[in-house]
Amino acid sequence: MDLRVSSLRGLLKGPRRLFAAAAAVVVLAGAGTWTAATASGDPAAVRVSDRVMAVDGVRLDTSYFTPAGAGRHPAVLLAHGFGGSKDDMRQQAEDLARDGYAVLTWSARGFGGSTGKIGLNDPKGEVADVSRLIDWLAKRPEVRLDKPGDPRVGVAGGSYGGAISLLAAGYDHRVDAIAPAITYWNLADALFPNGVFKKLWAGIFVNTGGGCDRLSPELCRMYDRVAESGTPDPAARKMLEERSPSAVGDRIKVPTLLVQGQTDSLFTLAQSDAAAKAIRAGGAPVDVDWIAGGHDGGDMETGRVQARVRAWFDRYLKGDTSADTGPAFRITRTGGVDSTDGTAQLRGASARTYPGLRDHRRTLALTGGTQHVANPAGAAPPGVSALPGLGGSGGLSQLSALGVGVSLDFPGQYARFDSAPLTRDLQITGTPTATVHITSTGGDAVLFGKVYDVGPDGTRQVLPSQLVTPFRVTGARSGKDVTVTLPAIDHEVQKGHRLRLVLASTDLGYASPAAPATYTVSVEGGLSVPTAPAVTTAAAPLPAWVWWLPLAGAVTALALLLTGRRRTAAPAPDPESAEVPLQITDLSKRYAKSADRYAVRGLSFRVEKGQVLGLLGPNGAGKTTTLRMLMGLITPDDGEIRVFGHAVRPGAPVLSRVGAFVEGAGFLPHLSGRENLELYWRATGRPAEDAHLDEALRIAGLGDALARAVRTYSQGMRQRLAIAQAMLGLPDLLILDEPTNGLDPPQIREMREVMIRYASGGRTVIVSSHLLAEVEQSCTHLVVMDRGRLVQAGPVRDIVGSGDTLLIGTATPVDAPVAEKVAALSGVASAVCTDDGLLVRLEPGGTAERLVVELVRLEVPVASVGPHRRLEDAFLTLIGGSA
Repeated sequence: MDLRVSSLRGLLKGPRRLFAAAAAVVVLAGAGTWTAATASGDPAAVRVSDRVMAVDGVRLDTSYFTPAGAGRHPAVLLAHGFGGSKDDMRQQAEDLARDGYAVLTWSARGFGGSTGKIGLNDPKGEVADVSRLIDWLAKRPEVRLDKPGDPRVGVAGGSYGGAISLLAAGYDHRVDAIAPAITYWNLADALFPNGVFKKLWAGIFVNTGGGCDRLSPELCRMYDRVAESGTPDPAARKMLEERSPSAVGDRIKVPTLLVQGQTDSLFTLAQSDAAAKAIRAGGAPVDVDWIAGGHDGGDMETGRVQARVRAWFDRYLKGDTSADTGPAFRITRTGGVDSTDGTAQLRGASARTYPGLRDHRRTLALTGGTQHVANPAGAAPPGVSALPGLGGSGGLSQLSALGVGVSLDFPGQYARFDSAPLTRDLQITGTPTATVHITSTGGDAVLFGKVYDVGPDGTRQVLPSQLVTPFRVTGARSGKDVTVTLPAIDHEVQKGHRLRLVLASTDLGYASPAAPATYTVSVEGGLSVPTAPAVTTAAAPLPAWVWWLPLAGAVTALALLLTGRRRTAAPAPDPESAEVPLQITDLSKRYAKSADRYAVRGLSFRVEKGQVLGLLGPNGAGKTTTLRMLMGLITPDDGEIRVFGHAVRPGAPVLSRVGAFVEGAGFLPHLSGRENLELYWRATGRPAEDAHLDEALRIAGLGDALARAVRTYSQGMRQRLAIAQAMLGLPDLLILDEPTNGLDPPQIREMREVMIRYASGGRTVIVSSHLLAEVEQSCTHLVVMDRGRLVQAGPVRDIVGSGDTLLIGTATPVDAPVAEKVAALSGVASAVCTDDGLLVRLEPGGTAERLVVELVRLEVPVASVGPHRRLEDAFLTLIGGSA
């Protein structure tokens, strides 16, 4: 399933044999001819065919991908996200076809090139369509059959497509395995949690789907009714529940890999928890994977997740019992945010069994007494937790890069209850709960519960994953006890911090009662938090799968062997810099046969642990010469390089802690992938147990291909093998020269994630690259060179200089009257329309956080927020146009 799902997308579609009599699949003449294409230049070619099918009066636009070789293969249906189309799944479909699957993608009703009305996975619409597609697969000569009419088939998809995966398994017994991601189990619970209307996300769905013109009439009427009243009614709940996997949960009997997002205010972790319990109760194998991202943005871990999905299908569709499908429960944990670039520090944790959301609870006493909370007339101004629709590559991600949060509670509109400072670190994994007593002067009371992590000084508070739980209390005039189940999170609270339970009367994302009222709130008992102690963090904070890092470790190994006998007495180690990965002091290197022309001259800079440092400069700046000296391949004329306090010389022992390579792989084509790795490591002369070969192979994700000759590898497979070789020994300092050359945008993004995660464990990465936009997103620090000299060094944000001017990207152009309203806001000095949105200059004391809140209230269609000055601007300024 393609996890690169926009935060403005969400759900997909499905099928079943139930409607067999009336559901003949017809290939439309003329419009549906095969347009077979073979991937050029790839030894593992894929046949691609496009056709339009008529299914129950609807035309479905489909693509069919098959391996180039003969024989029958298991089939996979790949479903797209809400607002998307079959084209979103093309890359994953091609990858699966190369791995021996027959893959069918399609555009759901109302999306892409398909006709029909959007039914939100209506069993008589989208779900029936999937069964018709399975009927078609059963007739294909490329597809393996369990019996006549019954193909071996799996279904995968993200969000809308994840739901159709679950529904397909519930409605059609021919489905053999599924891998749904960031999706819902009960859509009514997702959009009407605890009886409260999730108005912003619901509006996003309708708008992303094209409005009521594209929705089925009954859905449109339901949305209009609930949006007008602000309160979901029983008929609305019934309609959404009938279109939810939970309606057929007892019929899902197939192996299920559930991938759910932690950064997701749309489909929370509670949705996958309910799915896991129901499917496991039916006797099917279930694994659960909580990723770092979700519909509100964050890291979608696309490469790792797709590799796990492939392994899941290898085991349960191909019958490969050796396929490593991963632990029963895995979670990506964040260790905070790097203040220099806003990057989340990630590491994996796992358990042998899924702990659920209430495992090993610990109760913390709360103080705060009885408090009064005002619900203002019209529920305005509303508090802010998450900002739906601003996730993904812009919006909240850009805000994070500015060091800005979005949580906002207005005085008088919330009650707070604090724990004592913690005496030891506390890991929360699951749903905290608290019992509160609520009295209302009006009718129903609607409150929003959230748990903050509050720093020792009491001023800095963090709302984990920006999640909030809404709940409606009926009959509260005389007072009522309510047990509040707060959002499921995975969050470590450090010693000295405290937890703060906040109950607010308003939230921007939800509908609150318009009539003013006062709520009286107190806590009965403490805050109960789950700890799940069996979930343990992996020893090495590395991703399970990456696309590629370039390779030149063989060059370093050869240099070590050739120069090992000619080592001269090196300067004594410097104990003061024993923990410093790299210290360069007055480094110089003259051009050959020249006394006064320098490739590098007087260069000095220092690199610390955990940094991803970008080495920038125009052609001829001296970057490659600097890296070659750092790798011990050439000797400087003046100055010195120290790695962990040891001077670098050709063959220096400290180079064993350096993984250094340049573009191009040095594999022996007649040997297998594994043999190449083993041969390289033997050449270094280091003990076999120091190679960490198994970890490197897990990173490579090559599976059975490791036993094949490298000459049979595709370029992507060679790249994956290169990363395995580069990481052998898990070097403390990793040096990359132009690592993204020749990569497409998804592969470049995977490279960025690899560098960031590798450094997050305390290791250091130095990367030389010409892609300034990539460097800006992946590096924490920069060294800018020009004509062999240092121009500037320091954190990225200091060099870029975010200043007081923000570029507000908008989904649609902003007219002058709106810009005038923005300019009149408190804290705003000026606002000017641009081709892409607004250029806003803040007054002293103005904040991006408050600006975004005000823009949302003005209904400005914010798509991204970021500093106006880019690294490219800063770079050209520093080098004076010599690039």
